[in-house]
Amino acid sequence: MEEGIGGLRHLYMTVFLSGFASLMVIPAITDITMLALCPGQDECSLAIYLSGFQQAIIGLGTVVMTPLIGNLSDVYGRKSLLTVPLTLSIIPLVILAYSRETNFFYAYFALRTVTAMVCEGSINCLTLAYVADTVSERERVSAFGILAGFLSASFVCGTLAARFLSTASTFQVAAFTSMLATIYMRVFLKESLPGGDGTLRQPILKGGSDAIEEDGYSPETIQVYKKVPSTGDLICLLRSSKTLSQAAIVSFFQSLAEGGLQASLMYFLKARFHFNKNQFADLMLIVGISGTVSQLLFMPMLAPVLGEEKLLSIGLLVGSFNMFLNSISWAVWVPYAATLFSAFGFLVQPSIRSIVSKQVGPNEQGKAQGCISGISSFANIVSPLIFSPLTALFLSEEAPFYFPGFSIMCIGLAMIIGFVQSTMIRASPISSHKISNIISVDST
Repeated sequence: MEEGIGGLRHLYMTVFLSGFASLMVIPAITDITMLALCPGQDECSLAIYLSGFQQAIIGLGTVVMTPLIGNLSDVYGRKSLLTVPLTLSIIPLVILAYSRETNFFYAYFALRTVTAMVCEGSINCLTLAYVADTVSERERVSAFGILAGFLSASFVCGTLAARFLSTASTFQVAAFTSMLATIYMRVFLKESLPGGDGTLRQPILKGGSDAIEEDGYSPETIQVYKKVPSTGDLICLLRSSKTLSQAAIVSFFQSLAEGGLQASLMYFLKARFHFNKNQFADLMLIVGISGTVSQLLFMPMLAPVLGEEKLLSIGLLVGSFNMFLNSISWAVWVPYAATLFSAFGFLVQPSIRSIVSKQVGPNEQGKAQGCISGISSFANIVSPLIFSPLTALFLSEEAPFYFPGFSIMCIGLAMIIGFVQSTMIRASPISSHKISNIISVDST
């Protein structure tokens, strides 16, 4: 099914609409959380801990669900599996679109936690596998960069919309756009499967009756369970290639830093400089524009010249400098200035995904991308357990010494560890059937 980058236009639009819906609510959700838990306060340890708890639970769920969904998409198709997270992501947005009162916030919080276990990493995993099915290895890093660029563009547009919409209207527009993304994907996006013929090896919904064995189980049911990857399968996958193992380590530390930033930065800025919804939106808008320019312009130009490995190292090194600068913010303009360096941080994930995609054959793209997403999700479990208490401690009066940005500095150290590991990566693509021979689920 290799159609080149131009054949991905419907996938890009789906990612844009989905990202727009999910990302435009971020500037508002901090204020809604603070209002529900600690009304009238600029500092709230409960909100920090609760957000960290939610992030950890979501990460725990996605560790299990993302490799499973990625592996099943190798059999049932990317489009079929993509329908599940896109549909589930609508539900929490509809709740806050209806009301932002405390009871509705708790309902949103609970359902968002449950649905995000399926949605959080699955959409990214499936779209990356779709790109790997459609684009040749030579163009793949550029295609991954453009995909990430469309996500960044949705971030910019969503943040800009949130800047001028009321909180109620923000969630209403987000819910509508999330529905539109699902409908658009089902109508326009072609099915994609490894192998290039686009033919489903086994549709999810199959007419007719299955033969039943004497013990009451159908052969189809037994076969489905054989397609669920075990921990041993994923470990075997990582051990099959040194480059794949190194990329997984880098992905862990980069996701650890990203999760820490998510758990810490907004609460740090709110406590340190009394940031409100509009200031958050402005900051995120600058970050989004930087990411869009980086991924849509710089990455397609630099990737063929420098290669994914050097882009990965550059992104991690400059990203760590961005964290160190944020940690010592002495004036309100410093976080805005630091976002100029965030453009390089957006090069990291597309580079990792491109390196990973070249280490496996066409029949393992979903499994490999799901495995990396699962590792990232595991980092998101660990991250709030480290950075949420650290942030709450150093923003409180009980801090052992005065350094409000200490947790942000520690995030920078995690990125430095990822940078050191990235310098050891030497990509060497392997044959498309090698992993298939190494990894096989026992059929007995």
